[in-house]
Amino acid sequence: MNSRLKLTSVVALMASSVMLGGCVIAVDGDDFREGAREYSDAWEDRVLNNRKHLQMLKLDDTLQTVSEKMGSADFNEVIKVGEKSYQVLYYRTQRVEKDGITTKDECTPIIFLDQQVVGWGNSYLGAL
Repeated sequence: MNSRLKLTSVVALMASSVMLGGCVIAVDGDDFREGAREYSDAWEDRVLNNRKHLQMLKLDDTLQTVSEKMGSADFNEVIKVGEKSYQVLYYRTQRVEKDGITTKDECTPIIFLDQQVVGWGNSYLGAL
């Protein structure tokens, strides 16, 4: 009887260790999922790409040209000032929080009027 109880205990212990086993996911950089290193590298590449294109940005560049070079914006807004409607595209250019979420304070706004760049940056946006 005693050996049967020991056998049952060993089997139960083995089964519970299998059921409680799992994988460990490393948290790194700007993400909380498996593969965080690749995500972090992609985030850094995206920020560097956006900064590179912002340095080459010129007044009167078209919305189409900017979109083709920089890709999809993180945020897109229209701001009406008097009779003028400005389109504002926000591109991520820095990281403020390591939470994996892009917020406007991590982005640089590019301001368009009639489909052409009229300015960029928070200072210009605030002056509208």
